[in-house]
Amino acid sequence: MDKKNVLVLFGGASPEHEISKISADNVLKHLSEEKYHVIPVYITKEGKWLLYDGTIDQIKNIAWEKFGTPAILSPDRVNRGLLRIVGDKVKTLPVDVVFPVLHGENGEDGTIQGLCELADIPCVGCGMLSSAVSMDKTFMKIIASHAGLPQVKYLVLQQYELEDLDAVAKKIRYQIGYPCFIKPSSAGSSIGISKATNKKEVIAGLLAAAAVSDKIIAEKGINGREIEFGVIGADPNIKVSVPGEVVSAAEFYDYDAKYHNAESKTIIPAPIPDDITDLMQQMAADIFRAVDGSGLARVDFFLDENNKIIFNELNTVPGFTSISLFSQTWETSGIPFTDMLDILIEIAMR
Repeated sequence: MDKKNVLVLFGGASPEHEISKISADNVLKHLSEEKYHVIPVYITKEGKWLLYDGTIDQIKNIAWEKFGTPAILSPDRVNRGLLRIVGDKVKTLPVDVVFPVLHGENGEDGTIQGLCELADIPCVGCGMLSSAVSMDKTFMKIIASHAGLPQVKYLVLQQYELEDLDAVAKKIRYQIGYPCFIKPSSAGSSIGISKATNKKEVIAGLLAAAAVSDKIIAEKGINGREIEFGVIGADPNIKVSVPGEVVSAAEFYDYDAKYHNAESKTIIPAPIPDDITDLMQQMAADIFRAVDGSGLARVDFFLDENNKIIFNELNTVPGFTSISLFSQTWETSGIPFTDMLDILIEIAMR
């Protein structure tokens, strides 16, 4: 069997750079050496691409800036490969499929996906359009509304509106109410999200979100369980995992609670009535189709005390860390991590 050349991209010019590195380490460890020739490329926070030529088991420990070789993905649709640059010499490394393990902007937002489409190289995960609209919570909410999914009341705010913070805070108070959540429109890993119960907290949340995104969303706060599903496939063959429940050690599942607080935990499968699980799985498949998704996604919901389902968001490049819920839900659903990677690459190649 001929090995496929799999280009794994990670790091990235994104606030989620560090999470990407942890996800990539787990992916690289589980890609079959018998099936794939893995080409790991690290993208620095400044956006420089560096090819690693050493062994996978040392990938976390190297000083990339010292030992990585400059490289770029060529948009040439004929030669289709990674250009390895050493001095004034350039060598093309053939690439069969790109596996972006890039969270957030400049990786999950359609940019890398667009480059792959330009180069005519298969790319694991959603395409350019579905990645872009899913990354922007504003467009995601519009699509979810057209798909008939229930959502909380929300407001979309532009950064220029923050010139009058008092007016914006008043608008949020009377149109959304307290408690509410302030979120950047285009960010993941709970970066820039805050909960507000008064005007002072609203203003602080607006400024924090504005530091991450040009658009900001204010959402009505609810008391609900956080339920997430993994989605794999492409229409008409879409599969949805068992539900996983997030139990945050903090007041809500922010960045620190997600990645730094060992008391946060997940329950898989989540204890939910079968009929509710079936309905949520159907909704997860519906929104995946609505954004023209392919490959993979994680779909997040809230479930209130009356078992009312509320759609939260769809993430096209969910975490691949050892504690990430996406991989855990599929393990529980009967698909080990290594097999899941094989499936994702197969879908991309197809």
